[in-house]
Amino acid sequence: MKKLRNSKLHKMMGGKGIYITLGACVLAVGGAGVAAYNKAVTKINDNLNFSIPDTSIVQQEQQADMKQTDVEKEESSSQSEAMEELLSTQPNVMPVNGEIINPFSNGELVKSKTLGVWKTHDGVDIAADAGTQVKSMNRGEVTKIWEDPLWGNCVTIDHGDGIVGYYYNLSSAVTVEEGDPVESGQIIGAVGDTAQIEAAEVSHLHFGLKRNGEWIDPINYIDPNSNK
Repeated sequence: MKKLRNSKLHKMMGGKGIYITLGACVLAVGGAGVAAYNKAVTKINDNLNFSIPDTSIVQQEQQADMKQTDVEKEESSSQSEAMEELLSTQPNVMPVNGEIINPFSNGELVKSKTLGVWKTHDGVDIAADAGTQVKSMNRGEVTKIWEDPLWGNCVTIDHGDGIVGYYYNLSSAVTVEEGDPVESGQIIGAVGDTAQIEAAEVSHLHFGLKRNGEWIDPINYIDPNSNK
């Protein structure tokens, strides 16, 4: 009987054993696939697990930046108003008294008596004898003193509010130094004959003004009779 049962079992396994084996393989592969899938999903979730920024903190930072900008603007405006008020306490004066022999050309070309060429004249030439005292147009600070090969002895003064004065064709008797504060009408030097670029002209002071880096007409800025 035992042999008979074994023989029947062998026949059954022989017919169905292959399917059982295949089923076991499928389950094994399926289990590995599920494990791999679960691992991949977990990794994706980990990568997607980022924190959302707190919008209230961002808004607070932006508001702080805006307040800082407003404060800087107010300080800049206050400084500009203070400078304008300071300038208004003293009158603008002509550096020397005399006839305007060559006016500001406002970017137009005029013929130079000395060079014989057409060029712009970015200041005014005020006739004055050599040695005539030259005064500061207004209060400010002496920013540069130098000897230019064309313009001779030169002084520049920062008068504030974007206004810079250029005093050319001075003698060597400059009475201020770089960094000195000056007052309106203070003597800074004397008229000379040192500007080779205007040597054909009569003795004079070449006086120029810039506002925010652009040449402007000094006569439109200063009353020509203010120093008389």
